[in-house]
Amino acid sequence: MYQTISALLSGGLIGFTLGLIGGGGSILATPLLLYVVGVSQPHIAIGTGALAVSANAYANLIGHARKGNVWWRCAAVFAIIGIIGAFAGSSLGKALNGQLLMFLFGFIMVIVGVLMLRPRKDFGGEACGVDAKMCIKTALVALGAGFASGFFGIGGGFLIVPALIFATRMPTINAVGTSLMAVGTFGLATAINYAFDGMVDWPIAGEMILGGVAGGFLGMKLSTKLGKQKDTLNRIFAILIFCVAAYVLYKSGSHLFLAK
Repeated sequence: MYQTISALLSGGLIGFTLGLIGGGGSILATPLLLYVVGVSQPHIAIGTGALAVSANAYANLIGHARKGNVWWRCAAVFAIIGIIGAFAGSSLGKALNGQLLMFLFGFIMVIVGVLMLRPRKDFGGEACGVDAKMCIKTALVALGAGFASGFFGIGGGFLIVPALIFATRMPTINAVGTSLMAVGTFGLATAINYAFDGMVDWPIAGEMILGGVAGGFLGMKLSTKLGKQKDTLNRIFAILIFCVAAYVLYKSGSHLFLAK
């Protein structure tokens, strides 16, 4: 019963954060599964978290699509090409020692926290003009973003949003909405890769998805009321990420360097 409740609440927290501040929340999926829900192995936590993050991203994509924030052509190109990187990254991640992977994950969390402390600037742009240069640039950044997402089992919105802006020059609000297709697709590709080796806990994933849908709905509702406080919310959440990162580094580092 404890595991079910903790999985529902953990999924709710992730979905709520995604809906409230539009990114970064998925970075908590693996630590929550390991240290709160009680999943025993890092690889199972990563595979299970990737599936839950994927479902939450697709659910949030619907809301952004209704608001016209998704540039579908750019989203499709980025997601389809990035799948290759996601499969490659998740394959390498599966081959690594689980505690080493979590130790590296802790450093990624620190980077995410630093990025969240920086206020997000809005960029202007026009509709994607598809030419050879743009396609090549998009392909390269999609492969890189997909690889990082698959390797660490994270949504990667913090990386995908600036990558989309760099590749296509779309406005930030559109990059946020468009990124959700890539986040969902990369997460699904990672989960499928891990599932081949039995590294997805399906009941826990289902509970996290259920909690995430409810949390995402509440987060999006509250987001419209707290629009002017989003920078403050980002800073508060960044501090939370730093605290969780310190714990992840401590736990994984203890297993790697102290447990002899």
